[in-house]
Amino acid sequence: MNCKEHHLPELELATGQVREALKAILHTILFIRSPGPVAPLDVHCENFNLTYSRIAGGSNGSSSGGSSSSSSARNKNNQNHYLDKKVDAGIEEFLNSLVQIGPELLSGCLTMSFFERRASKQLFGLVSHEEKIVWEQWIMHIVVNNTPRPVNDDSASIMERQRIQDTAEAMLSSVFFKIFRYASGTDDNATTRESKGSSCSVGSAGDNIEDKIGGSLDHIPPTMYEFEIRCSKRMDDRENVYSRVANMPTLLNLDGS
Repeated sequence: MNCKEHHLPELELATGQVREALKAILHTILFIRSPGPVAPLDVHCENFNLTYSRIAGGSNGSSSGGSSSSSSARNKNNQNHYLDKKVDAGIEEFLNSLVQIGPELLSGCLTMSFFERRASKQLFGLVSHEEKIVWEQWIMHIVVNNTPRPVNDDSASIMERQRIQDTAEAMLSSVFFKIFRYASGTDDNATTRESKGSSCSVGSAGDNIEDKIGGSLDHIPPTMYEFEIRCSKRMDDRENVYSRVANMPTLLNLDGS
């Protein structure tokens, strides 16, 4: 099976922005790749003027639908808690894997993989084992900037804080835009490689998944599939320098020239 790789635009974030930004990105991907119909939950970011959709859990209130409705709500809450736990664990692993690339700068790479499990037999069917077949990966490069923000109330400090915030929001918005383009099949920059057998279950694909996000979904298996979030090796120095220069925001001219 071929594996599609989606390389998202590089993000440069302040230390206090990393967790929320990664949660927004990872939950958005999980929502658009959820097999079958799911209930959406809109989440407004605290550190960004952005709203994203994630898979909603069940209601905590009382239900008039009897025991079956209560059981369904409990299952949804358990799934929601499970997704949160896996996403949070992946983010913590990423933060612990950051490497220094310059003064006050750290870098890391996070990959979300979707895969299915296949049983295969060898030696005339006498020996069987299970393979993980990865069919899609979302690859994120993040630079963490630990440079202290200006805290004074003078105009230059206020403008610099606003520039930092606007730049982070613009970069995060470009990542969301890229995710939606990849998911809808309107972006041709996705790479494909041969997947080899080498986590958390999200169900079995329904017939209506293509109607939900559009685009070509031929690479998505019509069976139960799972996901995992892992840190991978960081990009090499040449790619790192090129990416940072290409994504460098316009310099702020304080003298008005």
